[in-house]
Amino acid sequence: MNPQVTTLGRSQSAALSTNKVVKNTYMLLSMTLAFSALTAGLSMAMNLPHPGLIITLVGYFGLLFLTTKFRDSGLGIAFVFALTGFMGYTLGPILNAYLSLPNGPQVVMMAMGGTAEIFLGLSAFVMTTRKDFSFMGGFLMVGILVAFLAGLGAIFFEMPGLSLAVSAMFVLLMSGLILYETSNIIHGGETNYIMATVTLFVSIFNLFTSLLHLLGFASND
Repeated sequence: MNPQVTTLGRSQSAALSTNKVVKNTYMLLSMTLAFSALTAGLSMAMNLPHPGLIITLVGYFGLLFLTTKFRDSGLGIAFVFALTGFMGYTLGPILNAYLSLPNGPQVVMMAMGGTAEIFLGLSAFVMTTRKDFSFMGGFLMVGILVAFLAGLGAIFFEMPGLSLAVSAMFVLLMSGLILYETSNIIHGGETNYIMATVTLFVSIFNLFTSLLHLLGFASND
């Protein structure tokens, strides 16, 4: 057997597999974003209260665990929608609080526009240049853990300055995570479209809420 033909066949197979992951990831991501927007809208319309920090963390990490556990089965997709729907529900009361402020609608629209521009811009950059950002994995993991713990500290000790710093950190970290995960997908480092979707969704969600916090502060809200 000609080794060149074999190598070519493997390369074509890998390329087809990667393209399938990319297609399925962005299809599922668009569906989960729409579903999350729907649950957020329902939460806002019904004026539901925020579930609180404990329920939010338990719900998020519990559903994330179930999604990860069943990522290779149909249940994984169901848990993805459960996770993203739950996150949309927790976002509803936050949006209501911002929209009730004098400059609230402008702040929300600016945060949405900024999130879309950052996500689309970074994704397009990786897709067109095909640069490998896998080297960022360790840094992002440590950075997100530190920012998460600092965020909890800002809540428990009521430190607005630290909270703003955490939001700024999350904008940078989530931008880096978008670069990292998109690179992972197109280079074959991430072969499970369910987990790729979750990572990108969480990046977009945290990027939006962090921009909302920063822009709200900048607008004296």
